[in-house]
Amino acid sequence: MVGVPVAVGALVVATVAAGPDGSFAHGFPAYVALGSNLRDPASQVRTAFESLERIPRTALVLRSSLYGSSPMGPIEQPDYCNAVAGLLTGLDARALFEELRGIEARMGRERARVRWGPRVIDLDLLVHGTERRAEPDLVLPHPGIAERNFVLQPLAEIAPDLEVPGLGRVALLAARVPGQGLWKLA
Repeated sequence: MVGVPVAVGALVVATVAAGPDGSFAHGFPAYVALGSNLRDPASQVRTAFESLERIPRTALVLRSSLYGSSPMGPIEQPDYCNAVAGLLTGLDARALFEELRGIEARMGRERARVRWGPRVIDLDLLVHGTERRAEPDLVLPHPGIAERNFVLQPLAEIAPDLEVPGLGRVALLAARVPGQGLWKLA
């Protein structure tokens, strides 16, 4: 399928894609946070970007720079490498979430019993269109998005005008969060 993005500034809002039979499908914006602090974290994040490109009915259209960040939580662990991806997807939020979980599993992610522990890869679905959802394993927008500089700064780099449902515009959210413990890597 070949897609033609429809953009407003740097924010891609939808795409129209022609299938092999001439049919058209729409994709809607979704944003994913990527993070790693084990086994060459920058390489893990780059590999995850490549995996996002292979999700069915989905196109990776925006990539933030890589950022280093201090770990959250009480566990002693290495610093993180973080980034954000902008996708156009024909998948619903649940299907996209399951694809992200599959990528994590293939990359060797083990579900930690300790919150905020070290990990090979972490892929969090931040926003899926204008959807708001609260299920035990999937909350949209992602909880904590408005307080996490390691999510907001890379997100502001690629989609500053994005309206996070119920929270506001990314650029304004990012301006409210202190930048300490965060640095640009590449």
